[in-house]
Amino acid sequence: MKIIGNILWFILGGLWMGLGWFLIGLLWCITIVGIPVGLQCFKFARLVLFPFGKMIVYGGGAPSLLMNLLWLVFGGLGLAISAALHGLLFCLTIVGIPFGIQCFKFAHLALTPFGSDVAIS
Repeated sequence: MKIIGNILWFILGGLWMGLGWFLIGLLWCITIVGIPVGLQCFKFARLVLFPFGKMIVYGGGAPSLLMNLLWLVFGGLGLAISAALHGLLFCLTIVGIPFGIQCFKFAHLALTPFGSDVAIS
């Protein structure tokens, strides 16, 4: 079921969301200071391409909080709004609800990517 979900997800929206994370990561990597942020974006771009069968583990401390605040201002808010709107559109149909839930997961991730890690479930 995970394979079918991942294939459908990739076709129906995962490619575009993954490209969004990848482009934001490239923009961050232009500066030397932004390379850790860009690498985090690349990690989550891979997750966004094929999310089924994976879960996000949230954690972190004060340094993660500071980076998340900077991230929110310089890139995260746009990704979060985009993912939430995609989630609302997917949830309009019963078949799209699992995809909508994935979008809401990515909206939360776009708000707090630092201190978060990907685990295979």
